Amino acid sequence: MALIADDTIAFGEEDLRAGGPNGALTHPYVTLFHVGFRTAAIVAYMLCGWFSDSFITSFVTIVLLLSMDFWTVKNITGRLMVGLRWWNYVDDDGKSHWVYESRKGRINERESKIFWTALILSPLVWGLFFLIALFGLKLKWMLVVLISLTLNGANLHGYIRCKVGNKDSLGTVTSDFLKKQVMQNAINIVTRPSNAPPANPLSPPTNTV
Repeated sequence: MALIADDTIAFGEEDLRAGGPNGALTHPYVTLFHVGFRTAAIVAYMLCGWFSDSFITSFVTIVLLLSMDFWTVKNITGRLMVGLRWWNYVDDDGKSHWVYESRKGRINERESKIFWTALILSPLVWGLFFLIALFGLKLKWMLVVLISLTLNGANLHGYIRCKVGNKDSLGTVTSDFLKKQVMQNAINIVTRPSNAPPANPLSPPTNTV
């Protein structure tokens, strides 16, 4: 129930719950899933040959674990454990925009160390697996490793951008985005044909990731 409740907290309000007593984890279940999915994927890669001779079965199992890890880290653990979030949207002109957000406020230092350690260590482990598969000429397993490096690397890149590459606060990013949307819709209202339906000035961007 704690994980479900945390997932409903609006971004930017998590700092009201930060700072557990005596160094305790503020979000223990979230921290468990942050480490658990990526650890399970690594263990499954190392031991899959012991339980199944089918490459397809091992491939599907590992990719599912990697996908669950990617979604969990991108949408839940990053914003709850370290107050960071990255996402993408496509505007009305079809141009893709990447947004890197960082909220101001307290964070649990212990959770932050766990988050960054797991986020950085996991791609390093998969990089080692890549070298082993490359020199061992295990081409089919290189495909699994490349998928894992892509998913883990995407989250690592996104959160590094949030941490060191984003200088705007959440309020500034949100305000600028809303101003742009209102101005765009105002232009559409002036230029649209008289028989066209009215535009919603608060309509959200489409194709949000």
